Amino acid sequence: MTDRQVSNIAAHHAIWGKTDQSRRSRGHRRPAWNPLAAHMLDTAACTGQLWDRYLTPGVRLRLAEAFGAGDKERARRTVMFLAGLHDLGKGSGCFQRSFGTGRNDDPGLRGPERAAWRALAGSVGLPRDDRPHEQPSARHEHITAALLPRLLGCECVDCGGTGEENPGLHSVALLLGGHHGHIPDLDTVQRAAGAVPFEDWKPVHEALVSECADLIGVNPDDLPGTVRPERPSVLPVFTGLVILADWIASSDDHFTYRRLDEPPARWWSQSQQQAEAAITDLALDRWLPAPRAWHELFPGSQPRAFQAAALAALPTAGPAMVLVESGTGSGKTRLAFAIAHHLARTCGYQGLFMALPTRAATNQAAGELERFVKHSTDASAVSNLAVVHAAAEASEQVHRLIDASTVRHQNALRSLPDSAAVAAAESGEPGRVVLNPWYLRHSLGLVSPFGVGTVDQVVLVSQRPQHWMLRFLGLAGKTVVIDEAHTYELFRQEMLGATVEWLADAGASVVVLSATLSTAVREALVNAWCAGRRVALKDAGQTGPVAVIDQDGTVRRAGTFDPSADQAPYGRTELRLRPLPGPVTLATHLLREAGDGGVTAVVRNRVDSAVELHSTLRGLAAEHGWHEREIVLLHGRLMGRDRLPIESRLLDVLGPAPDRGRPNPSRPHRLVVVATQIVEQSLDIDFDTLYTDLAPIDLLIQRRGRVHRHSSTCRPAHSHEPMVTVLWQPDSSNLPVVEPPDETVGRPYGNLDGLVYAPYPLAASWHAVARRADKDGRCEFGTDEHSALINEVYGPAEPEPGALGQLLTRTGAAWRAALGTMRDDAETRPVHPFGRTGRHRATAFDLASGKAHGGGRHDGAAGIAARSRLGEPAVECLALYQHTRNGRTYLTYDPQGLLPADTRHHAADTPDRRQRQRDFLLNTLSIPAAWLRPSGTIPHPGDWPKIDRPALRYRHTAILDAGTGRCLSGPRGITYSPAQGLSR
Repeated sequence: MTDRQVSNIAAHHAIWGKTDQSRRSRGHRRPAWNPLAAHMLDTAACTGQLWDRYLTPGVRLRLAEAFGAGDKERARRTVMFLAGLHDLGKGSGCFQRSFGTGRNDDPGLRGPERAAWRALAGSVGLPRDDRPHEQPSARHEHITAALLPRLLGCECVDCGGTGEENPGLHSVALLLGGHHGHIPDLDTVQRAAGAVPFEDWKPVHEALVSECADLIGVNPDDLPGTVRPERPSVLPVFTGLVILADWIASSDDHFTYRRLDEPPARWWSQSQQQAEAAITDLALDRWLPAPRAWHELFPGSQPRAFQAAALAALPTAGPAMVLVESGTGSGKTRLAFAIAHHLARTCGYQGLFMALPTRAATNQAAGELERFVKHSTDASAVSNLAVVHAAAEASEQVHRLIDASTVRHQNALRSLPDSAAVAAAESGEPGRVVLNPWYLRHSLGLVSPFGVGTVDQVVLVSQRPQHWMLRFLGLAGKTVVIDEAHTYELFRQEMLGATVEWLADAGASVVVLSATLSTAVREALVNAWCAGRRVALKDAGQTGPVAVIDQDGTVRRAGTFDPSADQAPYGRTELRLRPLPGPVTLATHLLREAGDGGVTAVVRNRVDSAVELHSTLRGLAAEHGWHEREIVLLHGRLMGRDRLPIESRLLDVLGPAPDRGRPNPSRPHRLVVVATQIVEQSLDIDFDTLYTDLAPIDLLIQRRGRVHRHSSTCRPAHSHEPMVTVLWQPDSSNLPVVEPPDETVGRPYGNLDGLVYAPYPLAASWHAVARRADKDGRCEFGTDEHSALINEVYGPAEPEPGALGQLLTRTGAAWRAALGTMRDDAETRPVHPFGRTGRHRATAFDLASGKAHGGGRHDGAAGIAARSRLGEPAVECLALYQHTRNGRTYLTYDPQGLLPADTRHHAADTPDRRQRQRDFLLNTLSIPAAWLRPSGTIPHPGDWPKIDRPALRYRHTAILDAGTGRCLSGPRGITYSPAQGLSR
């Protein structure tokens, strides 16, 4: 660059914002660094595109109130402008001197490019950084928070003036200071103010602000009077929007580095063009649901009576909370999707997110959601569907959706002429569903217009883990479906309640699905909705399994169940209480009962008891004429490589037929499936007969829904009617043994199931069933009795005489004490939009967080860090098999040695890396924390040897003997069997 060219460069254009760490820009003969001003414009342009195409009308209205005095276009430009200023703090000596010092910076950036930039900065008069060791350092986002209010017109003492503080400008500055995931506290901001000589940098900062304002079309002088973000939900929505726009604008896939010899107006034009293409590429457009009747959304079916009644009860405008309580297999999921379709058309929602209790449950739900999304949109629509949990990349469906999102496919859709696009929209053909791999990044899955994942994603929203604002932005414009709501323990229920308050304030809708809810849980969710909406509940006392609470708090109930008109989950099920026999006796009975035909499930509370029964069954199989393949084991301590084929097989043979009105033609003559709780929540499969360990009543109700779930004309004689046998362990007084062994209280024997579920719900559930049973231990109950059973177990207890009363009193006191401790822990974590009592409106200062709050991945400080559940987390461990052949040792994914393990280094986001990531997830085991020393027998991960292979250096890895499955390196003391899973 010549001296004359340098002399024409404004000082503020010499501030670098990004460096070319990927070498992509230099590879295309473009600059090695991007001016800060250009990145600010890129971010502003992305914000504008997101406003127009991603944000819902309701969210835009709230932002208009906060940033434009109700004027939407004014607010749009203001939000774009403020988002662009997020990196203003990079205009500081402590940031600018870091050019070329990044961990991934190559020698070119460290040497000649750094020298050339420093020379340019000196030539154009950028403030010098002569004494770096004397000047305090601060993060650039905190410098933004410190300097921005005074640059935008605040004249308070902290801003160098003598006037009143402008709370709106200070709030926005704090929110922008959180664009790297944590909103800073005031002490952090005040320290950052000392890191920049304000007067030295003032002309440069003012030039940046002025240029950005001119190009976007904002008058900065108006901001002190119009920027008033007061509604609580606006605060995280605004910050989340800035984070999302910044991440998109930082992508080398979508944005190019600007040349200094180009005018800023051209930069702005390029920013707008590239932002438009980026939002299209990422399929970030709002859901535009086509008008569809039920049979079009779900081809081949018609709504059941309660489904039609529920849809008729929905409001014609505005958000709503909908609670649907009915048995498994009754059609709750389809109803939830239909409700979301209605709300998207009336509220303009960007999509929906479905939250489920387990990872395994999300895989099946993702398929159902994909089919629904296709049928809810026109052929011209491209919808992104994210699967959101830690092992998502192990799913074949995820990779199939990623393959569908190829650039060629997207470009082909964008290149449709207008006439073809109109024809596609009017054709009635279904839309397309894809997954851009960008959404697999941490915290981004909820941003996708459509998503399905674990409920952990939702409960983290109100706890301030890093980037929680981005998570909230993703949910604030959706219908959020919370499935299996009765299965969540008190801690997660408390976190869900806080999240519902935030969603209600933001204008989102919430659909809660459950077999049945206790009165306390139901009331807590409804009260959370009303607290977020700032309305009083108006309940006329109607009855029905579906409750619709509108935006004003008015409750409408709808739907009735007709057992004669609907399938078995609505009808009555015979339930039998039987003492738990030994494994040989039980196995023999199961093999004899189904010897002439029948599909039986045995649900055990613990993996160890499931493995023991499975081994016993296989040992007796030949004697009773059974083949080992007719006996299946399924539990959570199988690695995905072994578990997923089992789940796939069960879905194929025991799932619904393609034509749901007919029996599944692949259904086997006989089968015994021994499983843990995974089978009750994850798989849409049907059994003729079910045996279950004694469990809390809500889970017994859930398990009941796996019997006679689908249409079948081939039930064996012993199971013409749905039947569930509850196996319980009696003591000498013929009462259930529910407490685990405890030598400290003189109880050397007990029931280890009491370590899985609290003893009181086990005892109270047994009592609730036993009091209804006849002398043979039999009773019947149906859907209409679910609520009474739940409230009997979890509500206030009636005093009982004798030994039963002593058992219930003793275990009840311990249970309530544990709940109290859990409630205390839960109260310290979430932030409520209007305070815990509803009297304090949350401000930006209340949302401050930091490393102590963690990132939602079991980091952070004890008692403060965001958690999706309490208890010690399991240790995720990669398991590989070691083989030796001809003196050479090598690693594989399988014990047979047919799948070599890829432990090489791969560049980011290549097909080989994606395949390796999937293989690693398929070979990941979860080691219970209780197994680790000092309380257990397995070494702590910190003591495991490091493996000097590129892909394994920073992973917890177990090397298994290919022949025995015994651990050779890593968590010594474990053994893994593809047939029976992890053991110690």
